[in-house]
Amino acid sequence: MSLAHLPAPAPAPRPDGILTVEVAGATAVLRPSGALWLQEAAMLVVADLHLEKGSAYAARGQMLPPYDTRETLGRLEAEVRRVSPRTLVFLGDTFHDRRAEDRLDADDAARLAALASGRTLIWVVGNHDADGPRGLPGEIAAELSVGPLVLRHEPQPGPQGGEVSGHLHPCARVRASRGSVRRRCFVTDGSRLILPAFGAYTGGLNVRDAAFAGLFVRPPIVGALGADRVHAVGWRSLGPD
Repeated sequence: MSLAHLPAPAPAPRPDGILTVEVAGATAVLRPSGALWLQEAAMLVVADLHLEKGSAYAARGQMLPPYDTRETLGRLEAEVRRVSPRTLVFLGDTFHDRRAEDRLDADDAARLAALASGRTLIWVVGNHDADGPRGLPGEIAAELSVGPLVLRHEPQPGPQGGEVSGHLHPCARVRASRGSVRRRCFVTDGSRLILPAFGAYTGGLNVRDAAFAGLFVRPPIVGALGADRVHAVGWRSLGPD
């Protein structure tokens, strides 16, 4: 049987709601918040916060409640308190556009800066924030190597062993006997991993969309985000929107 027909390695569920998977030989802990915890490096990784998306829409006349940044930062601060990372990595598109940092409320900017207290912040740039932040502490990078893993914003085409990325905002339509539910999700085949969007106002792209075609060497599994746990779901249980 070819590698492409073998299922992804079985994930290990935990009673605390997290899901542990192997990615290119590295242990990756998938958290219900949508954050990735790399325990050996004491590194917390979040993708696609799209801070100030609400204010960007308001500037174009589409009024949304202006609380997306505040809500997203609250969840991020809670994750930082839970795991106490040495390094916090923003995996691109942290800001919704290049002027979003200027639109930050002063209190929200202070909260972002405070996340650097006692740890290193690394801002991996994305297509929405290609210059990285200007007035916030931390290091700016195009990508980051962590053991066998390469962290970058946008997944590269074809097999990319060890790649950890965001950008696609993966969501899963999980089919059941009484219907289906749609959830943000991690997606991995054991070779690479794509993170869900962490931001409050970010939408999602179904993992069966053509944008995901060709990225995995075997049928992947998803880690669908529930209220307090990550649910491992096989490819055959997923449907289109």
